[in-house]
Amino acid sequence: MTKQVHSAQGMEISSQRLNEAEDRHRSLDARVKALGRRAFLTPQEQVEMAELKKQKLRTKDEIQALRRHSP
Repeated sequence: MTKQVHSAQGMEISSQRLNEAEDRHRSLDARVKALGRRAFLTPQEQVEMAELKKQKLRTKDEIQALRRHSP
């Protein structure tokens, strides 16, 4: 394979990873918003909310890194 083919495959994989990360971020955001609309959260939901926010931040960092390294 030529360098061009490898480069195109790499860009396709990066684009796919970026799309997956963006989808994951949207899904996490929707769940955080859904929990945020509740008047009260159970202790288990409070833990879930904290974990969701951490995952959302990690995913945001991943998205930014993927965007920095994409051509």
